Amino acid sequence: MASKASNKQNNVCFEDALGKLEVIVKQLETGDLSLEEALDKFGQGISHAKLCFERLNVAEAQVDKILQQEQGRLVEKPLNLVEGD
Repeated sequence: MASKASNKQNNVCFEDALGKLEVIVKQLETGDLSLEEALDKFGQGISHAKLCFERLNVAEAQVDKILQQEQGRLVEKPLNLVEGD
């Protein structure tokens, strides 16, 4: 069963996951959900946030690879991703 959920997440693009995360955050911010509903939404939000970070890491690696090919040499520069408050 876990593999089906994993496969389903692999088919979700960054923009879709981010959009779903934004909807969940708005729902949680209203304070109109029961505790059980809020916990469920929170868990879904964590899953979408994790997916977004994974997609961003893949994109960063692709950008690094392109830059390396363009420059013909390996140049490592850290990408400072800071989570917002």
